[in-house]
Amino acid sequence: MTMEEKTAGQEPPIAHGGTPPGAGSGAPAGDRGAQARDFGRRALAVESNSVLVATIALILFIGIAHPDFLTWSQLKEVVQNAVYVGIIAAGMAFLISMREIDLSVGSIFGLSIVCSALLMQHGWNPWLAGLAGVVLAGGMGLVNATAVQFIAIPAIVATLATMSIFRGLAQALSNGQQVTGLPANNSFFTFLGGDKLGLPVSVWVLILVVVVLTAVLRLTPYGYRVRAIGSNPEAATFSGISIPRTRVQTLVLVGVLSGLAGMLGLAFFISGDPNIGTGFELQAIAAAVIGGTPLRGGSATVVGAVLGAILLSAVNSGLAYFNVPVNWSNFATGAVILTAVALDSLIRGRRRYRRQALDG
Repeated sequence: MTMEEKTAGQEPPIAHGGTPPGAGSGAPAGDRGAQARDFGRRALAVESNSVLVATIALILFIGIAHPDFLTWSQLKEVVQNAVYVGIIAAGMAFLISMREIDLSVGSIFGLSIVCSALLMQHGWNPWLAGLAGVVLAGGMGLVNATAVQFIAIPAIVATLATMSIFRGLAQALSNGQQVTGLPANNSFFTFLGGDKLGLPVSVWVLILVVVVLTAVLRLTPYGYRVRAIGSNPEAATFSGISIPRTRVQTLVLVGVLSGLAGMLGLAFFISGDPNIGTGFELQAIAAAVIGGTPLRGGSATVVGAVLGAILLSAVNSGLAYFNVPVNWSNFATGAVILTAVALDSLIRGRRRYRRQALDG
């Protein structure tokens, strides 16, 4: 049995090395460690609850000024618009937890849509073309991983390059035009682009992604490895965890999720736009951070990342109700992100003080 297998069910190594919590104090080390782990779990819950409360407060604020915003159809649209970024942000939370960032996810989203649309245009069965789009997206994630591992450059630099490469391919393959003439009556479009049980099918897919990825992050050895690497890479390596292999797996996972989001987008829009998804990478990072996944790594919350995406979607929808010019939308989104990160920093400072008091 390897060290990795032995530690699979334990918590990640201590973030910055040194003495374990409780060492040198009067309380037993096991009790102090349990207190610290419980504190961390409650901290993640608070972060997810905070973005939920902020989202509800924002929706109510807009609804008070414009009651039409609180209609079921409008609220569904807010969530529907958050699906694509939300799915990508769920994967981005894994990467950020490892102290990595993928800037190519928006381009992967767009290229997978264009390629699948072209295959459908050439007579492929839409479901098979959609599956090919997801596989292609996973392959693009593998390209990112290969660049990171063999060229030995940070993921943010490698994906900055592939962001342009993938977007350029999408524009070249489509000649800069939307890919149209798709079989809209096929079940791929009517099912994935339709509603079931009162919600868009894409929202149900988002819920399924949240449930599965939360279980993967919290209950599997892979999820443990992701958090352990972000918490303390040196300690993770010492315990037998392969950082390169885990990084490759995570970059491929993010690629697959970007492709899945792309297929849902293709089913909804029934066309392949080579420019679609531009800016999704920054929105996904922002959603994950707003939702409680710290850039310092070591922890993540999939639920929080998706809630962060819904919050950003509510902001964009609310701007239209207040007749804010579209040119100001990026400004407003950036202001929301800055405010959320500032509040998060303040909360973390208070939490650090409480943790020091607990250890003292």
